[in-house]
Amino acid sequence: MKTVELGRTGEQVSHLALGCMLMGTTTDEPTAHRMLDRYLDAGGGFLDTANCYGWFLQRGSRGGESESVLGRWMARGGRRDQVFLATKGTAMVRDPDAAWAGRDDPDWTIARRDFEGAGAQTLRRNIDDSLRRLGTDHIDLYYVHVDDLSTPLEETLEALAGIVRAGKARYIGWSNVRTWRLERIRGLCERNGWPAPVALQQQHSYLRRRAGLEHVSIVDDEQYDYLRHHDDLTLVAYSPILKGIYDDPAKREGHWAMDPYQGPDADARLAAVTEIAAEAGATPNQVVLAWLMHQERPRVVPLAGPRTLEQLEAALPALDVKLTEEQLARLDAAGA
Repeated sequence: MKTVELGRTGEQVSHLALGCMLMGTTTDEPTAHRMLDRYLDAGGGFLDTANCYGWFLQRGSRGGESESVLGRWMARGGRRDQVFLATKGTAMVRDPDAAWAGRDDPDWTIARRDFEGAGAQTLRRNIDDSLRRLGTDHIDLYYVHVDDLSTPLEETLEALAGIVRAGKARYIGWSNVRTWRLERIRGLCERNGWPAPVALQQQHSYLRRRAGLEHVSIVDDEQYDYLRHHDDLTLVAYSPILKGIYDDPAKREGHWAMDPYQGPDADARLAAVTEIAAEAGATPNQVVLAWLMHQERPRVVPLAGPRTLEQLEAALPALDVKLTEEQLARLDAAGA
């Protein structure tokens, strides 16, 4: 497992991070512990979770299941010092029961209207609760999970500065945020001497979102260009293989994960990645992960979030996929 610098902090993190969202709900605890052990054995150490994982995966969940599973795993054999631990606050809904009421799946309209937000009191409560569940005295990377337009940025950033000053978090990051807001955040941090984000966690894959789509969470051309010119921010890419659709043409037919990408550009890029996977003796999913890890401007850390040990085992060979300059050029050039 290679490492990559987080922003310009000097901190080296695993180039393939492990997303722990499903642990404790969709993935039972014994399986989660086996996956964590396997990732550690493969040389990995960058773990990503959030305080809200996973109220939306299981009716009756209050959030915090993933953090609790990680806390128990780290306590077993003193693993805390072996990992770089990231978690998030601000996105938990106030009343998950209302979002689930009478439905087979949660109502995201209710959830997006009723999330806790990034007020100072909420942030201080969120991180203390996360520290308790995780069984640690500090978080290595603490994200604002959902950009909160209703709370003054000054309030959020001053609270985060206090959290860092108190030693409860080492670095801060932001997720699900537009570029203009990111620039404003960075400007306020510079003017006030507050710690600035060193990581941006957004949805990012080999496919590019379709033209005209408004989507706060998927990297667009402007944001990608911004990151190319600001190497103090590392892009942590969630959903890098889009639920595994690259490997399975039948799966991507009508799959919700494909909806933001549908069109001729996606068709051309899917054809390119399939062709190069055959040349490389790898799966298309593995080639996508390898392509992301080949990126240098900006640096990208793909975040694999497997549900099963088998899915993790299928992702790990991407670490050994070597793409030639010619193959990388063809992948980059594919599409409209």
